[in-house]
Amino acid sequence: MQKVGILVIGLLLVSVAVIGCAQPAPSVPSTPSTPTQQPAEEGVVPETDKPPQETVSPADKEMPLTLTSPAFTDGSKIPVKYTCDGGNTSPPLNWGKGPAGTASFVLIVDDTNAPVGVFTHWVIFNLPPDTQGLPEAVPQDDKLASGALQGKNGAQLIGYFGPCPPGGTPHHYRFTLYALDKSLSSKAGAEKEQVLQAMQQHIIGQAQLIGTYR
Repeated sequence: MQKVGILVIGLLLVSVAVIGCAQPAPSVPSTPSTPTQQPAEEGVVPETDKPPQETVSPADKEMPLTLTSPAFTDGSKIPVKYTCDGGNTSPPLNWGKGPAGTASFVLIVDDTNAPVGVFTHWVIFNLPPDTQGLPEAVPQDDKLASGALQGKNGAQLIGYFGPCPPGGTPHHYRFTLYALDKSLSSKAGAEKEQVLQAMQQHIIGQAQLIGTYR
């Protein structure tokens, strides 16, 4: 009887071992073929997400201020109609857009070969910032329709005074345009020196046109 009990216990142990071997092994998750992406540091844009660098074409760059006239080219003779020998009217002038921050323009015309040294032919200031030229024959008024003011020339007259050089030597007439970052508080009738003093430290652009006459 004791032998039978031992035999039964042995059979039970063998059965348990067989059942344990028949259980499927636990599955192991496969390793992904590509490495996992590390989270980006805070405030750092992943390289693939960075926007393209902005480029500025030459056409978008700010162009320098220029001054031209359809009546004469730089360094050439001023037509008689714009001198004291003709109609003594101011010539037409053109200029491009002022630099960023332009609040007003100033135009000064003078003769660098005058017997007195330098003779002023025209002072006009507080031209609006969107002005890009002046028509022919600007009125000789203290204040123009645009709001611009005119100063006194070397003959102590308001507005433009055309070339009128003595003798046969050609004189050079300097048309100088200034772009300012402010409007001047000078009054109409101001002389060139007063305007030049008022615009010190406020010039942000400058252009020049030279005409000759004898």
